[in-house]
Amino acid sequence: MRRLVPAVTCAVLLTVPAPAIAAPSPPGSNDPNCNPTAAHSYPVVLVHGTFENQAMWAFVSPQIKAAGYCVFSLDYGNNATGAIPTSAGQLGTFIDQVLSETGASKVDIVGHSQGGMMPRYWMKFDGGASKVDDLVGIAPSNHGTTNPLAPPAGTFCPACAQQAAGSAFITNLNSGGDTQAGPSYTVISTRYDEVVTPFGSQALSGSSSQVTNIVLQNKCPLDLSEHLTIPSDRATLQWVLDALGRSGPADPSFKPRC
Repeated sequence: MRRLVPAVTCAVLLTVPAPAIAAPSPPGSNDPNCNPTAAHSYPVVLVHGTFENQAMWAFVSPQIKAAGYCVFSLDYGNNATGAIPTSAGQLGTFIDQVLSETGASKVDIVGHSQGGMMPRYWMKFDGGASKVDDLVGIAPSNHGTTNPLAPPAGTFCPACAQQAAGSAFITNLNSGGDTQAGPSYTVISTRYDEVVTPFGSQALSGSSSQVTNIVLQNKCPLDLSEHLTIPSDRATLQWVLDALGRSGPADPSFKPRC
Protein backbone atom coordinates (compact mmCIF):
# COMPACT_ATOMS: atom_id res chain seq x y z
CA MET A 1 0.00 0.00 0.00
CA ARG A 2 2.82 2.37 0.85
CA ARG A 3 4.27 1.96 -2.67
CA LEU A 4 1.30 3.84 -4.01
CA VAL A 5 1.86 6.92 -1.87
CA PRO A 6 4.77 8.47 -3.80
CA ALA A 7 2.93 7.98 -7.07
CA VAL A 8 -0.22 9.53 -5.68
CA THR A 9 1.76 12.42 -4.25
CA CYS A 10 3.49 13.03 -7.57
CA ALA A 11 0.13 13.07 -9.32
CA VAL A 12 -1.15 15.62 -6.85
CA LEU A 13 1.90 17.84 -7.27
CA LEU A 14 1.65 17.73 -11.05
CA THR A 15 -2.02 18.64 -11.15
CA VAL A 16 -2.75 22.29 -11.74
CA PRO A 17 -4.92 23.29 -8.75
CA ALA A 18 -8.45 24.49 -9.36
CA PRO A 19 -9.40 27.93 -8.05
CA ALA A 20 -9.59 27.73 -4.28
CA ILE A 21 -13.02 27.46 -2.69
CA ALA A 22 -13.28 28.30 0.99
CA ALA A 23 -13.33 25.06 2.95
CA PRO A 24 -15.61 24.67 5.96
CA SER A 25 -13.92 25.09 9.32
CA PRO A 26 -12.82 21.76 10.79
CA PRO A 27 -14.82 20.54 13.80
CA GLY A 28 -14.01 22.36 17.01
CA SER A 29 -12.42 25.39 15.35
CA ASN A 30 -13.28 29.04 14.78
CA ASP A 31 -15.77 29.29 17.64
CA PRO A 32 -16.23 33.03 18.24
CA ASN A 33 -17.48 32.31 21.75
CA CYS A 34 -14.42 30.34 22.85
CA ASN A 35 -12.53 32.02 25.68
CA PRO A 36 -9.01 30.87 26.57
CA THR A 37 -8.65 29.54 30.11
CA ALA A 38 -5.88 30.11 32.63
CA ALA A 39 -4.65 26.57 31.97
CA HIS A 40 -4.68 27.05 28.18
CA SER A 41 -4.27 30.77 27.70
CA TYR A 42 -3.00 30.73 24.11
CA PRO A 43 -5.37 29.91 21.21
CA VAL A 44 -4.08 27.31 18.76
CA VAL A 45 -3.95 28.30 15.07
CA LEU A 46 -3.86 25.45 12.53
CA VAL A 47 -2.03 26.18 9.26
CA HIS A 48 -2.38 23.78 6.32
CA GLY A 49 0.21 23.03 3.66
CA THR A 50 0.58 23.31 -0.12
CA PHE A 51 -2.40 22.09 -2.20
CA GLU A 52 -4.34 21.68 1.06
CA ASN A 53 -7.00 23.64 2.91
CA GLN A 54 -8.24 23.76 6.48
CA ALA A 55 -10.39 20.65 5.95
CA MET A 56 -7.20 18.60 6.44
CA TRP A 57 -7.49 19.26 10.20
CA ALA A 58 -10.80 17.36 10.58
CA PHE A 59 -9.21 14.79 12.91
CA VAL A 60 -6.73 17.04 14.70
CA SER A 61 -8.88 20.07 15.47
CA PRO A 62 -11.49 18.38 17.69
CA GLN A 63 -8.74 16.54 19.56
CA ILE A 64 -6.99 19.79 20.45
CA LYS A 65 -10.32 21.37 21.30
CA ALA A 66 -11.15 18.44 23.62
CA ALA A 67 -7.83 19.01 25.40
CA GLY A 68 -9.13 22.42 26.47
CA TYR A 69 -7.81 24.82 23.84
CA CYS A 70 -9.53 27.41 21.69
CA VAL A 71 -8.75 26.34 18.12
CA PHE A 72 -8.71 28.45 14.99
CA SER A 73 -8.01 27.53 11.38
CA LEU A 74 -7.70 29.41 8.10
CA ASP A 75 -7.41 28.96 4.36
CA TYR A 76 -4.72 31.01 2.64
CA GLY A 77 -2.79 31.53 -0.56
CA ASN A 78 -5.08 29.80 -3.08
CA ASN A 79 -4.63 26.40 -1.41
CA ALA A 80 -1.16 27.55 -0.30
CA THR A 81 0.13 27.70 -3.87
CA GLY A 82 0.66 31.49 -3.94
CA ALA A 83 3.83 33.38 -3.10
CA ILE A 84 4.79 32.57 0.47
CA PRO A 85 5.43 36.16 1.66
CA THR A 86 1.87 37.05 0.63
CA SER A 87 0.52 33.98 2.44
CA ALA A 88 2.52 34.99 5.52
CA GLY A 89 0.77 38.35 5.47
CA GLN A 90 -2.59 36.60 5.35
CA LEU A 91 -1.59 34.48 8.34
CA GLY A 92 -0.55 37.59 10.24
CA THR A 93 -3.88 39.28 9.58
CA PHE A 94 -5.74 36.17 10.73
CA ILE A 95 -3.70 35.88 13.92
CA ASP A 96 -4.31 39.54 14.73
CA GLN A 97 -8.03 38.83 14.42
CA VAL A 98 -7.72 35.81 16.72
CA LEU A 99 -5.85 37.84 19.32
CA SER A 100 -8.42 40.63 19.15
CA GLU A 101 -11.34 38.20 19.38
CA THR A 102 -9.97 36.18 22.28
CA GLY A 103 -8.05 38.84 24.18
CA ALA A 104 -5.02 36.55 24.24
CA SER A 105 -1.49 37.97 24.16
CA LYS A 106 -0.05 35.19 21.96
CA VAL A 107 -1.03 32.16 19.93
CA ASP A 108 0.37 28.68 19.46
CA ILE A 109 0.75 27.58 15.84
CA VAL A 110 0.49 24.00 14.55
CA GLY A 111 1.33 23.72 10.87
CA HIS A 112 1.81 20.99 8.28
CA SER A 113 4.42 21.10 5.51
CA GLN A 114 4.50 24.69 4.15
CA GLY A 115 2.21 25.53 7.07
CA GLY A 116 4.96 24.58 9.51
CA MET A 117 7.56 26.68 7.71
CA MET A 118 5.65 29.71 6.40
CA PRO A 119 4.90 31.09 9.90
CA ARG A 120 8.67 31.41 10.39
CA TYR A 121 8.72 33.96 7.56
CA TRP A 122 5.97 35.98 9.25
CA MET A 123 7.75 35.69 12.59
CA LYS A 124 11.10 36.80 11.15
CA PHE A 125 10.19 39.46 8.61
CA ASP A 126 6.73 40.70 9.63
CA GLY A 127 7.21 41.09 13.37
CA GLY A 128 5.19 38.01 14.30
CA ALA A 129 7.65 36.43 16.75
CA SER A 130 6.32 38.44 19.70
CA LYS A 131 2.84 37.03 19.05
CA VAL A 132 3.82 33.33 19.16
CA ASP A 133 4.46 31.10 22.16
CA ASP A 134 4.92 27.76 20.35
CA LEU A 135 5.40 26.82 16.70
CA VAL A 136 4.85 23.11 16.09
CA GLY A 137 5.83 22.06 12.57
CA ILE A 138 4.61 18.71 11.26
CA ALA A 139 6.83 17.62 8.34
CA PRO A 140 7.72 21.28 7.70
CA SER A 141 9.71 22.43 4.68
CA ASN A 142 12.11 24.42 6.87
CA HIS A 143 15.15 24.03 4.62
CA GLY A 144 13.34 23.27 1.41
CA THR A 145 13.01 19.99 -0.44
CA THR A 146 15.12 18.13 -2.96
CA ASN A 147 11.94 16.69 -4.50
CA PRO A 148 12.54 17.26 -8.25
CA LEU A 149 8.92 18.24 -8.83
CA ALA A 150 9.16 21.43 -6.77
CA PRO A 151 11.00 23.76 -9.22
CA PRO A 152 8.97 22.99 -12.39
CA ALA A 153 5.71 23.23 -10.43
CA GLY A 154 6.55 26.91 -9.93
CA THR A 155 4.85 27.71 -13.24
CA PHE A 156 1.48 27.28 -11.55
CA CYS A 157 2.53 27.14 -7.89
CA PRO A 158 5.00 29.85 -6.88
CA ALA A 159 5.16 28.39 -3.36
CA CYS A 160 6.41 25.08 -4.78
CA ALA A 161 9.45 26.64 -6.41
CA GLN A 162 10.09 28.76 -3.33
CA GLN A 163 10.23 25.58 -1.25
CA ALA A 164 12.92 23.99 -3.41
CA ALA A 165 16.16 23.42 -1.52
CA GLY A 166 18.61 26.24 -2.23
CA SER A 167 15.97 28.64 -3.55
CA ALA A 168 16.42 32.36 -2.90
CA PHE A 169 13.41 32.23 -0.59
CA ILE A 170 14.74 29.37 1.56
CA THR A 171 18.22 30.91 1.67
CA ASN A 172 16.79 34.24 2.85
CA LEU A 173 14.49 32.60 5.40
CA ASN A 174 17.32 30.75 7.13
CA SER A 175 20.02 33.39 6.89
CA GLY A 176 21.19 34.41 10.32
CA GLY A 177 19.76 31.35 12.05
CA ASP A 178 16.65 29.18 12.12
CA THR A 179 14.88 30.69 15.13
CA GLN A 180 13.76 33.98 16.62
CA ALA A 181 14.10 34.99 20.25
CA GLY A 182 11.01 34.18 22.30
CA PRO A 183 8.99 31.39 20.67
CA SER A 184 9.59 27.69 21.21
CA TYR A 185 9.92 25.36 18.22
CA THR A 186 8.96 21.70 17.87
CA VAL A 187 9.50 19.77 14.62
CA ILE A 188 7.85 16.37 14.08
CA SER A 189 9.18 14.37 11.12
CA THR A 190 8.88 10.90 9.62
CA ARG A 191 11.58 8.85 7.93
CA TYR A 192 9.05 7.96 5.23
CA ASP A 193 8.50 11.53 4.01
CA GLU A 194 8.53 11.52 0.22
CA VAL A 195 7.61 15.18 -0.30
CA VAL A 196 9.92 17.21 1.96
CA THR A 197 13.22 15.43 1.34
CA PRO A 198 15.50 14.53 2.90
CA PHE A 199 13.42 14.32 6.03
CA GLY A 200 16.38 15.49 8.12
CA SER A 201 16.21 18.89 6.40
CA GLN A 202 13.04 19.60 8.35
CA ALA A 203 14.93 19.91 11.65
CA LEU A 204 15.76 23.31 13.09
CA SER A 205 19.01 24.38 14.71
CA GLY A 206 18.80 25.95 18.14
CA SER A 207 19.31 25.43 21.84
CA SER A 208 17.60 22.48 23.51
CA SER A 209 15.63 24.93 25.64
CA GLN A 210 14.05 26.43 22.51
CA VAL A 211 14.03 23.65 19.89
CA THR A 212 13.01 19.98 19.93
CA ASN A 213 13.36 17.90 16.76
CA ILE A 214 11.41 14.63 16.73
CA VAL A 215 11.52 11.71 14.30
CA LEU A 216 8.46 9.54 14.90
CA GLN A 217 10.25 6.26 14.28
CA ASN A 218 12.80 6.96 17.02
CA LYS A 219 10.02 6.34 19.55
CA CYS A 220 7.56 4.35 17.41
CA PRO A 221 9.69 2.16 15.07
CA LEU A 222 6.67 0.55 13.39
CA ASP A 223 4.98 3.87 12.57
CA LEU A 224 4.66 4.03 8.76
CA SER A 225 3.27 7.57 8.52
CA GLU A 226 4.48 9.54 5.51
CA HIS A 227 4.05 13.17 4.47
CA LEU A 228 0.32 13.14 3.81
CA THR A 229 -0.67 10.97 6.77
CA ILE A 230 1.61 12.27 9.53
CA PRO A 231 -0.73 15.11 10.64
CA SER A 232 -3.45 12.61 11.61
CA ASP A 233 -1.08 10.09 13.18
CA ARG A 234 -1.97 9.44 16.83
CA ALA A 235 1.64 9.59 17.99
CA THR A 236 1.99 12.94 16.22
CA LEU A 237 -1.05 14.29 18.05
CA GLN A 238 0.43 13.20 21.38
CA TRP A 239 3.63 15.07 20.59
CA VAL A 240 1.63 18.14 19.56
CA LEU A 241 -0.28 18.16 22.84
CA ASP A 242 2.94 17.67 24.79
CA ALA A 243 4.47 20.72 23.09
CA LEU A 244 1.36 22.84 23.65
CA GLY A 245 0.94 21.78 27.27
CA ARG A 246 4.34 22.71 28.64
CA SER A 247 6.69 25.64 28.82
CA GLY A 248 9.19 25.46 25.99
CA PRO A 249 9.20 22.93 23.14
CA ALA A 250 8.08 19.31 23.37
CA ASP A 251 9.91 17.15 25.89
CA PRO A 252 12.41 15.05 23.90
CA SER A 253 12.07 12.27 26.49
CA PHE A 254 8.28 12.05 26.07
CA LYS A 255 7.15 8.55 25.09
CA PRO A 256 3.93 8.47 23.06
CA ARG A 257 1.62 5.47 22.97
CA CYS A 258 2.51 3.91 19.64
